[in-house]
Amino acid sequence: MSWLDQRPDDAMDGAFTVVGPTPVRTVEAAAFREAMSRLGAAVHVITTAGPGGKTGATATAVCSVSDAPPTLLMCLNRRSQTNPVVVENGVFCVNTLGHDGADIADIFAGRTGVQGSDRFATGEWTVLATGSPALSTAVVAFDCRIIEVRAVASHNVFFGAVEAVRLGPTGPALVYHERAYKRV
Repeated sequence: MSWLDQRPDDAMDGAFTVVGPTPVRTVEAAAFREAMSRLGAAVHVITTAGPGGKTGATATAVCSVSDAPPTLLMCLNRRSQTNPVVVENGVFCVNTLGHDGADIADIFAGRTGVQGSDRFATGEWTVLATGSPALSTAVVAFDCRIIEVRAVASHNVFFGAVEAVRLGPTGPALVYHERAYKRV
């Protein structure tokens, strides 16, 4: 199924119109990756726990969707080990890392060789409404229940109803820009 075939639900009927040529032409993947490396983004650790197990992954593809009701989205590669666990559990927590979170980001990005629930040995973790792990040192943690999943290209886009928010310590956030962690 292409992105052109995806239609909004009946509640949003008519709110979106697909405009574009068929087939869609895109830039080369390498050029796109280089361009995206220059788009600074907050670094998050997406976590989940439930019947499918406990795991997590580092991500930058997170954004607000609406505040009525509070909803956000995050994207995971469908080939990642975290993706099927999030789908099975039906819940996730977006933990936005502070400036000192690079070590945890690397662990959950798979750069250290630590896998699965062993990744939670680093950091201080708690749980909020859904039971997904929330990092105590996160700038903010959004605890979400999945309300919709859309397959788009190589990724799943997860829409989550925000059931709980935990505000952490204030201060600089960790950002990923030009393939490196930076502090804002």
